[in-house]
Amino acid sequence: MFKNNGVMAAESAKNLSPVTLAFVGDAVYSLYVREELVLSADFKAGELNKLSAQKVSAHGQSELTERLMPLFSEEEAEIFRRGRNAKKTARAKHASVAEYNRSTGFEAVLGYLYLTGQYKRIEFLLKESNEN
Repeated sequence: MFKNNGVMAAESAKNLSPVTLAFVGDAVYSLYVREELVLSADFKAGELNKLSAQKVSAHGQSELTERLMPLFSEEEAEIFRRGRNAKKTARAKHASVAEYNRSTGFEAVLGYLYLTGQYKRIEFLLKESNEN
């Protein structure tokens, strides 16, 4: 699904701000959701946008994270905690602070996995979340 031309060393990725990891992870998850929606049915653009927004929202990501947390490795759990606890410049618009924080942690994990070239792990976690 994803192909990054330059894979970052795990230690270098861990040294990035968790908010920076979440920035990348947000794009990774958004693309994954959009791809899944387009491949699953023939929706009109407006419906695609509505369905995508529900899943990519802080609320949707927070619910997803609750299902995924037991599957996180120790390393992923640590990155999640760093993302969840990071100081953020933006505020949650349509979610509680706790939901927003969990979604940032989730995005940080995806950003870390993507930057370190762990594409199969991303696909496993996201496919597993759809089956639960």
